[in-house]
Amino acid sequence: MNHNSLDSDGGRHATLLVPYMWIGDFVRCHTVVRLLRARFPDSPIDVLTTTTVAPLLDYMPGVRKGIVWDLPRKRLAWAQHRALAARLRAEGYARALVMPRTWKAALAPFVAGIPERTGFAGEARFGLLNDLRWGERALPRMIDRCVALALPKGAVLPADYPLPQLEVPGAEVAAWCQRQGLTAAGRVAAFAPGAVGPSKRWPASYYAEAAKRLVGEGFAVWVLGGPGETALAAEIAAGSEHVRDLTGADLRNAILALAAADVAVSNDSGLLHVAAALRTPSIGIFGPTSAWHWAPLNPLAAVIETETTVECRPCHKPTCRYGHHRCMREIPPARVVAAALAALAPVRVA
Repeated sequence: MNHNSLDSDGGRHATLLVPYMWIGDFVRCHTVVRLLRARFPDSPIDVLTTTTVAPLLDYMPGVRKGIVWDLPRKRLAWAQHRALAARLRAEGYARALVMPRTWKAALAPFVAGIPERTGFAGEARFGLLNDLRWGERALPRMIDRCVALALPKGAVLPADYPLPQLEVPGAEVAAWCQRQGLTAAGRVAAFAPGAVGPSKRWPASYYAEAAKRLVGEGFAVWVLGGPGETALAAEIAAGSEHVRDLTGADLRNAILALAAADVAVSNDSGLLHVAAALRTPSIGIFGPTSAWHWAPLNPLAAVIETETTVECRPCHKPTCRYGHHRCMREIPPARVVAAALAALAPVRVA
């Protein structure tokens, strides 16, 4: 996909989607793309993106292109918003859907003069948005709020949402495996041990034990994540030639690794959403967060939560308030390994 090309018609009937820029939320917003394709079948859909998550767009059906623009998170940066607005104005979008509720997220579409600008009132965005929606607090999940914005005002939410999709050509996966020297890996389990906030991370020592057990079952284990997960990968891979550290700054490597893997084991993190959207059998480990609120829409092979009583969960806090981290520490590696093996067990015919 060409992330910055301008179509010959100037995009005069196109829709701009401004999604959340965290990996999992960005994948989740592909449901919005699918709803918009059904609602406006003749309208191309472009997606505003950061450099970090832009590789996902290459594998999202129904997206024409990405508009790559890295805006600072903690300051207004008016000059950069104005430059982005000029870029958007040149595309001539008919409408923009602004998923985040922040004032800044709606600024460039307003300055660009996009005729229809849809979003929740959020941070008092009167004027910035002209298709202003209310009632977001009555919608319990982020995906419910995103879907509501993709539908006409006042529409009832559908009983079933279209699932996010990521489609990676097999030839691209094979070429990547060859470049990485992974062509003779056999069965592969991909681990994603990172997460935003330490309370959402299953202990690295547990991942290491799970890796040891899966290697004993004939698996190779690939550890995925960003640069911040490299230390975790080193701990998990220590002393094993069958565990490979594939962490790094390029999200595309993780996407291709998850597409190549036979099973994925992940905390409640963005890579769990990537794996599920790729239809790789995925084991999601949930401690302080509610799987109902935050798990991918795509079905998981297993949702793993502690079977013990932990009164404080779900707390949705990034750090354990009590310091015991029981909601994760009381999930044994043997249970996660059993779920991974079960996800790959042949279906028995009665």
